[in-house]
Amino acid sequence: MNKNNNVAMDLRNEFTNMMKDIDIQVEAIKELLNKLYGEKYINEALKKLNLKKQFKSDNIEDKIFALQKLVLKKQDYVDNPIECLYEIKKELSKKIALRHVENEIEEEVEKYLLEKQDKLIEEVKLSIIKKKNGVENSKTIKKLVELQKLDAIKLSKSIMEFLRPEDKDEIIGQERALTSLISKLCSPYPQHIILYGPPGVGKTTTARLALKIAKQIKSSVFMEDAPFVEVDGTTLRWDPREITNPLLGSVHDPIYQGSKRELAESGTPEPKIGLVTKAHGGVLFIDEIGEMDYMLQNKLLKVLEDKKVEFSSSYYDPDDENIPQYIKKLFDEGAPADFVLIGATTRDPSEINPALRSRCAEVYFEPLTKKDIQTIVLNAANKLKITIEDRAVEAISEYTIEGRRAVNILADVYGFVVQKRGQEDITITLDDVHEVAALSRLTPQFKNYSKEDKEIGKTYGLGVYGFLGSILEIEAVAFKKDNPSGNVRFNDTAGSMAKDSVFNAATVIRKITGEDLSFYDVHVNVVGGGNIDGPSAGLAITLAILSAIEDKPLRQDIAITGEISLSGHIKPVGGIPEKIYGAIQGGIKNIIIPKENIKDVPSNLDDVNIIAVDNINEVLEIVY
Repeated sequence: MNKNNNVAMDLRNEFTNMMKDIDIQVEAIKELLNKLYGEKYINEALKKLNLKKQFKSDNIEDKIFALQKLVLKKQDYVDNPIECLYEIKKELSKKIALRHVENEIEEEVEKYLLEKQDKLIEEVKLSIIKKKNGVENSKTIKKLVELQKLDAIKLSKSIMEFLRPEDKDEIIGQERALTSLISKLCSPYPQHIILYGPPGVGKTTTARLALKIAKQIKSSVFMEDAPFVEVDGTTLRWDPREITNPLLGSVHDPIYQGSKRELAESGTPEPKIGLVTKAHGGVLFIDEIGEMDYMLQNKLLKVLEDKKVEFSSSYYDPDDENIPQYIKKLFDEGAPADFVLIGATTRDPSEINPALRSRCAEVYFEPLTKKDIQTIVLNAANKLKITIEDRAVEAISEYTIEGRRAVNILADVYGFVVQKRGQEDITITLDDVHEVAALSRLTPQFKNYSKEDKEIGKTYGLGVYGFLGSILEIEAVAFKKDNPSGNVRFNDTAGSMAKDSVFNAATVIRKITGEDLSFYDVHVNVVGGGNIDGPSAGLAITLAILSAIEDKPLRQDIAITGEISLSGHIKPVGGIPEKIYGAIQGGIKNIIIPKENIKDVPSNLDDVNIIAVDNINEVLEIVY
């Protein structure tokens, strides 16, 4: 029993001594805190944390709890005072070490200031003087004033900008193209696109509106601030030195071009981002993309694949720690260039880079009809809040097949009328249009070829150049001979395939009539000396010669296209939509085409009679 009492007594004494030791450490820590931060600061902190009572308590656990919240910022109850005290001492050791390092740095700074005092004072003086006086002088101030004067001069919006379509309902004649374009942009996986079509039909405007519409559709990937970056492909050229490249971006080396001053002094090259990066997340529209430098097209293809632009420079050192992070990022990772490319061209698809075509969907714009041009003119007149006579609208549509050009003509007439009669109650008349047309040396683009009368040896063929169709006025004269010494003459400007059509016609005519053309002198002519080639005029040429030989008149309200075979069958040809629009522009609404081409006929045609034929006999029943 006495032995157990002794053990308990020893444990009690040991615990009492340990608590005394802990208390001594706590008091030492409190004194250290006062030395480190000042007694006033500690008291304010205790007051703010509501710990004054615990901090000054005789209970050791209260004191350790106060120190824990003050030093360690912990709110938990103290489970193990010894472990908590260890953490407090460890944290204070860090702060003391940090204070020691700060003191050493302050001593070094003070020493440096004493050594360089005079020089530093001089630099500060110069800096203050420069800041006060600025970098300006009399010449720079004068140039600034001149620029400010120029900025103050503001003309009104250009009329073309004012009349630019702002809604899809204002896009005339291109409903199918607009629908196709929107569907390709609004997909969760938008495609790169090439737009084909004649100039002035609204390719750029349609692309801009398509992006605007796509932003409003939930399935679209385009954000509200998606950019529409527009550039003309004819102005983009590849620089083999790669010093400048506005499309893809380039690197300004400090020796060749110079960088920003702070970069030039350190010899750091500076990448300059191009239009492909500015279009990131949006649309890059390249007008006349077919005119771009071929090498630049290939480089653009690489960007479309990688969705970024890489930069390189012999002056770039990846291990140089003084290079700004944005330059390091551009060189190491490249500039982002994830965009949808929309290219527009007036060229034939066969003339476009095959590699570019293979990566793009294709949308075809239709040539504008006279009716489309008239609608565009009326819409523009409504925007200008002016009145225009119906005959004046029709007259403008005679001078152009381009929507942009039609608006330009209206703008010219509008300016002429304002200058002539003032701005109040403006009404544009037919005489106004004719007067401006005479001043501008305008000539009608199309005449009305359709006639009710029939003619011998004359028919209308259809040709196409690019995306524009036209009427070919074909005539033939035949003179009977007594012997087989006759010959056939055709335009020297015609191509070899067109001339072959004449000899095919001779075979078909002999099969139909039994007449041998070697007993005739035949002269076939395309009025105006048209430089035609291809077999599509074969049927029209055959009808003209046959009419001349048989002395039978042909209808003059029909336009004809199709290749004729030796057996008299009508073979399919290309450019059907363009040829149909060309016939409509020429006032002809009865159009004969090969039966196999019926699938190529546009669906949005009004008041047009398309006649699909399979052989020459069907055609003869119609044209005679």
